[in-house]
Amino acid sequence: MIRIGLTGGIAAGKSTVSTRLRELGAALIDYDELARRVVEPGGVGLRRIAECFGPDALTDQGRLNRRWIAEHVFAGPDSERMRRKLDDIEHPLIYDLALSRERQAVADNPDAMVVHDVPLLAEVLDAMPMRFDHIVTVEAPEQVRVDRMVSTRGMTRDDALARIRHQSSPEQRRVIADAVIDSTQPMGRMLEAVDELYEQWLAES
Repeated sequence: MIRIGLTGGIAAGKSTVSTRLRELGAALIDYDELARRVVEPGGVGLRRIAECFGPDALTDQGRLNRRWIAEHVFAGPDSERMRRKLDDIEHPLIYDLALSRERQAVADNPDAMVVHDVPLLAEVLDAMPMRFDHIVTVEAPEQVRVDRMVSTRGMTRDDALARIRHQSSPEQRRVIADAVIDSTQPMGRMLEAVDELYEQWLAES
């Protein structure tokens, strides 16, 4: 098995890279999808969130009240402590699910290349229960990313900048990565760069 960590700033083009790696044959573990799974109704994650933050953290339908979480956990004077409490609930469940997905991929193919698509990898790397053979980050200049969020996601420039500032910096991501993909290059060249990395990783296994 080859274990790859994939990260990148919001709107930097990481989804394009993850899609290409999956097309090439890699098994992809999407941590955004796992984060949604661990707070589904009836699960232990949602129960622990309600126990920690109170009933207002859930909607009347028993789902995660994302608006309340945004207003009371991710904002406000005590947001750092509140976010740590939420992370302490969610992250272990996400890692357990990721390792379960990885074990299944390896059971299907012992030589599998397993790509962990982790948007906040620079923030959580030291706390993760696995180590990566390689880490790649997908990068684009801040203004390019802002323009993408405004044009494709309907966000205001202020909202886009706020989302960027809540993530690790490009410099922090580059420190942990051994490969950087520039998503501002022509699409064909960008995909070629992904293909080259994939072949390089296979050759090392």
